[in-house]
Amino acid sequence: MYLYLIEVLLFVINGTIFNLFDLTHIMTEAQKTLSGAVRERDTSFCQEADNKTSVLEVDSLKKVFSNNGLKVEVLKDLKCLIYSGEIVGVVGASGVGKTTFLHILGTLDRPTSGKVLHFGEDVFSWNDTKLSKFRNKELGFVFQFHHLLPEFSALENVMMPCLVAGESRAKAREMAKDILAETGLEKRFDHRVGQLSGGEQQRVALARAMARKPGLLLADEPTGNLDERTGEKAAELIFTLNKRYGTTVVVVTHNLALASRMDRCIGLAGGRAVELDVSELKDFGVGSIS
Repeated sequence: MYLYLIEVLLFVINGTIFNLFDLTHIMTEAQKTLSGAVRERDTSFCQEADNKTSVLEVDSLKKVFSNNGLKVEVLKDLKCLIYSGEIVGVVGASGVGKTTFLHILGTLDRPTSGKVLHFGEDVFSWNDTKLSKFRNKELGFVFQFHHLLPEFSALENVMMPCLVAGESRAKAREMAKDILAETGLEKRFDHRVGQLSGGEQQRVALARAMARKPGLLLADEPTGNLDERTGEKAAELIFTLNKRYGTTVVVVTHNLALASRMDRCIGLAGGRAVELDVSELKDFGVGSIS
């Protein structure tokens, strides 16, 4: 347990960032608890659509990284709207800033300038404590690599964000069981991470992200580390949960088959956002349909 904690200097549990001290405290308490149990060609998509509620509004977003005095502008004057209940793909060539964009949407990173409104709120005007609580309650994260805690079972991993939010052990266990069952893992509750297949691990990660029924799910290449068949199952599960709970989903992907199923796709080029037709996806670095 503690050998693992020494190795981990920074860890993200469902979007809440902890330093080593915080993580040690949370993991210790959790163990105690669990041991008992482009230039925009068309800016119209940035305008409010009729009869739609915006979940995310991004305006004049800019992100600049500095390295040894060299400044690199990854995102510049990026604007877009994402509406309640839709699934939106984010595509673009490698290195164009897709993951940076997703991290800013998820409040894991701050923009250099510009505004990101979540449900109408300027979240980057908040202090870190309020922002952390917001992430845990309203946002779910799925990454290419599952980032599950190997010392714990599937059920315990999914309970983590619920425990961090202050739920009782009994309530957290109930919530975790419910969402794991929905992902088809009702027979894997007590399996450790190493006893699960790659597809099962990703489903546990998705269950953890959805355990508290967040309003927004952010996924960074969720099928990228899986074989084609397993990736299709993981993608189908995301669409199923979207329909069942009305969760808004933003997915970064290079998978053309997956991107083609999205309600909309936004392409990143030159630090800006472009609304894409399916026929344009390949021009933005999206792979071919197998």
